[in-house]
Amino acid sequence: MTHSFYTNLVCLFKCKDMKKIIIQIHCKDQSGIIASVTNFIAKHNGNIVYIDQHVDREQDIFFMRTETEFGIFSMEDFKSKFKNELANTFEMKWRIYNAEDKPNMAIFVSKYDHCLYDILGRYRSGELHCELPLIISNHLDLKTTADYFNIPFYHIPVTKDTKEEAESKQLQLLEKYNIDFIVLARYMQIISSKFIDRFKDKIINIHHSFLPAFAGAKPYHSAFKRGVKIIGATSHYITEELDAGPIIEQDVALVSHTYSIKDLITKGRDLEKIVLATAIKHHINRKVMVYNNKTIIFY
Repeated sequence: MTHSFYTNLVCLFKCKDMKKIIIQIHCKDQSGIIASVTNFIAKHNGNIVYIDQHVDREQDIFFMRTETEFGIFSMEDFKSKFKNELANTFEMKWRIYNAEDKPNMAIFVSKYDHCLYDILGRYRSGELHCELPLIISNHLDLKTTADYFNIPFYHIPVTKDTKEEAESKQLQLLEKYNIDFIVLARYMQIISSKFIDRFKDKIINIHHSFLPAFAGAKPYHSAFKRGVKIIGATSHYITEELDAGPIIEQDVALVSHTYSIKDLITKGRDLEKIVLATAIKHHINRKVMVYNNKTIIFY
């Protein structure tokens, strides 16, 4: 056999054993950060396969994301050395993830099914690098959908008088299934501040971009009457201030005067599905960094 054959064989086995980690960093902007990070990775026999950075000039904050491959690797040892040899020097806020780890996602839904069907289809096809242990709903309407996709479904009714008790049951389930983040797939309930604090920057919501101009139960009907020329959708992390959390993804579409209300609703829901799915993938792939109610998205 040729030398090139053995070389390719060794390379194949090495690639299979490589561990990819994702590093997110933010700190006060200062000289030498990129060089120090890349030299640190090289010193520990890492190979950078992706790197990007951004400086917020108004706040003087440096942001950075890298994807790095290692051969023989100990996550705890690497984190300890990163902290002591590098992060402390620059006073960094940092997170390090194993890219192979699949976070646990929970879906909250009410009666609208378009976002739920889209997420479940993408999940079943393997498009979403996560696990989906459960779906929680305040109605029974979509239980058959969850059953079809073989996802455990929990019905927890919510009323004004039972809201606190309902959230307590929800939190117990989320803890039981070790949930990392939550997707509100048109979940028509306001989440309490106590709940939000437990999952800060880990609850993803979707809404039409008419808010607040066309708030209420039938925004598309209101928009139709005004003759809007574009419609849109926004996905964001939720905060105590309703629909004002850090934005992850947005998109718009042109609207023709020939559209009926049904056409408008269909186009709007298509946008909601795409925008929400994109936001979920950004979160799963550790491409989002939140700072002062804004997001940095590393594409």
